[in-house]
Amino acid sequence: MPISVKLDELLYQRRMTLTELAEKVDITLANLSILKTGKAKAVRFSTLEAICRELDCQPGDLLGYDAE
Repeated sequence: MPISVKLDELLYQRRMTLTELAEKVDITLANLSILKTGKAKAVRFSTLEAICRELDCQPGDLLGYDAE
C-alpha cells in the first residue's frame, strides 16, 4: 500500500509506548496497533487529531505516501 504510517518513529522520538498513547487518545490498543501496522483501511479525523495533539505533530509527520 502506498500510504505508510510512521507511528513507531514518532513514539520512539517521544519516548512513549503504544499503550500510553492509546490511553491518552482514548482508543483501544488493538485499534491503535492496526493503525500502526498499516492494516487500517480508514482513520477518523478525530482520531488523527487526538494522535497529533498527543504527539505534538502534524498529520504529514504521521502519514507518508510512496507511489512505488
